[in-house]
Amino acid sequence: QVQLVDSGGGLVQAGGSLRLSCAASGRSFTAYNMGWFRQAPGKEREFVAAILRYSANTYYADSVKGRFTISRDNAKNTMYLQMNSLKAEDTAVYYCAVQTYYRGSYYFAAEYDSWGQGTQVTVSS
Repeated sequence: QVQLVDSGGGLVQAGGSLRLSCAASGRSFTAYNMGWFRQAPGKEREFVAAILRYSANTYYADSVKGRFTISRDNAKNTMYLQMNSLKAEDTAVYYCAVQTYYRGSYYFAAEYDSWGQGTQVTVSS
């Protein structure tokens, strides 16, 4: 089983940047697809970005495309989310997640198996 610890959240002004990190422990990090989700108060957890295992192909929600970049360093067992041009509507708790086997999509929380504890991102306008 993979354990995840996400970090890097904080308070930033609109237009600013943050980089989130997700450190994974356990075996076979390189064999798993990884994703970032977020959850704002009173809303459901929503997909932000995903990165595939070996190919490192990436997928983004339309709301963050062009502003956020997902990446992974397999040697360090770490995934990142670089967030630029942040907006107030990006305020949420951000979670990293691992998909140990492909279920047909990368976009739904139910398709991921393990989660980080979450890191708060607050963007002031």
